[in-house]
Amino acid sequence: MAIVVHMQPSVTRNRPYGATEAAIFLKEVLSSAAHVPIQIAHLAGAGGFDDPFIDKALSVFIRAIARRDKRMANVYFDICGVTGMGQWKEKKALIAERIRQVGVQRILWGSDGAFGGGMTPSYFISVSSDLAYPVLANLTRRCGEIPKKYICGTKWLSRFRAILKLRHR
Repeated sequence: MAIVVHMQPSVTRNRPYGATEAAIFLKEVLSSAAHVPIQIAHLAGAGGFDDPFIDKALSVFIRAIARRDKRMANVYFDICGVTGMGQWKEKKALIAERIRQVGVQRILWGSDGAFGGGMTPSYFISVSSDLAYPVLANLTRRCGEIPKKYICGTKWLSRFRAILKLRHR
């Protein structure tokens, strides 16, 4: 059974959140659940990307991924609510860079939010192409060009996964 985690404890009660809390999660929780798929919601935030402490927390996981920390083997991040809230457009280059650093294969396009059908990959791209295309550009550098048919339509996710498999050959 997978675990979905909202890392940021509160946006209204000013509870501590940042690199320290992410490091504790890495050490205490991920060490105890090494073989369990973990989904960290909202790219380690609570929606939006305005709070600089979100980036500080996410950076802890990025560093662990970069050093191939085994505790990160089954950790994924959803990006629900990262776009469309707050001042995300001002930080789209940073968000795209963070997604590339996390690894596109670790990004989940699903959502725990009920926004009338959820955020499908094609919907995500249609509303936030400013962010999606820089992320997908990372794949084009590694896999060759991604035809438009792979990023639109109902078979998008299975085709995207096939592209990712090519990347790992």
